[in-house]
Amino acid sequence: MRILTIDNKTITDDSPCYVIAEIGHNHGGNLNTCKQLFKAGKECGADAVKLQKRNNKKLFTKAAYNAPYDNENSYGATYGEHREALEFGWDEYVELKAYAKDLGITFFATAFDLDSLGFLVNLDVPAIKIASWDLSNIRLIEYASYNEVPLILSTGGHTLQDIRRSFHILADRQHAFLHCISNYPNQANELNLKIIPALRKYFPDTVIGFSNHYSGIVPCMAAYLMGARIIETHFTLNHAWKGTDHALSLEPQGLRQLVENLRIIRESMGDGVKRKLPSEEKAIHKMANAVHIAKSIPGGHKITEDDICLKAPADGLAPYEWEDVLGKITICDLSTADVLAWEALK
Repeated sequence: MRILTIDNKTITDDSPCYVIAEIGHNHGGNLNTCKQLFKAGKECGADAVKLQKRNNKKLFTKAAYNAPYDNENSYGATYGEHREALEFGWDEYVELKAYAKDLGITFFATAFDLDSLGFLVNLDVPAIKIASWDLSNIRLIEYASYNEVPLILSTGGHTLQDIRRSFHILADRQHAFLHCISNYPNQANELNLKIIPALRKYFPDTVIGFSNHYSGIVPCMAAYLMGARIIETHFTLNHAWKGTDHALSLEPQGLRQLVENLRIIRESMGDGVKRKLPSEEKAIHKMANAVHIAKSIPGGHKITEDDICLKAPADGLAPYEWEDVLGKITICDLSTADVLAWEALK
């Protein structure tokens, strides 16, 4: 059975869709902005908000860290300065964790390196995300699997063989795989959502989800219908803010609509049993045909085609009983005002 429990919320095939508002670095390095995003995520109905944690000096080579980074989205003269400007430290994470708890929303983050993994484990977050580009980072996944914390792994830019390699490491550890396309933003013809039922087939005991990098919510809803039970989507308060992810992120109105639509889809799926609902009875009675008396008929009369007709409302005998009525003998006088019933015939 597919099951993943995060912060006392259990995710299964039958549970509501678990929605993660991926903030990443859309806070721009500002703690108050990050809190606003947490609050908006909660108000929109997301289950969790998520950040990204890096030890930049250890993650990048010296050349990459010191490379010039001069563009409209840059927060520093070099790539390292840019990344450090967007990074929160221990005190900020402790404060954000407490704030999320007060809001009643789950908070966790992506670990991009072993130091950041240890950081998040020490923070005692209820889940840890592994980014797509680390799906082949066996060392990181192995260290992550040593802890009790549930793991969510994105799979963009990798093959089924890569996913299986990670799966074998995870063993019985609680985990989920998210289908993902690792370019920003995705085009519709790149999404390949049929991968979701394929992953469900290959990993029958693993919760499967979808990490959305498309500028809209339609693929998320399609992903849910195809079996995704975790939906992760980037979240911002303003598309026009400085930063590379804002343009493809959902604003509060979009996130709220996504959460509501996922709820409606789940409710509308039903149980697959075809039945007549009590709410249908009034309309069906009003508009459906029944076998009615076409003209006045005396008692002892043998019913012919000319004596009956099909009309609404659905009083009396059903249309499929037409042939059964023919040839029956009336036991009393009948008029067009009477409801035809078997008690009037023999």
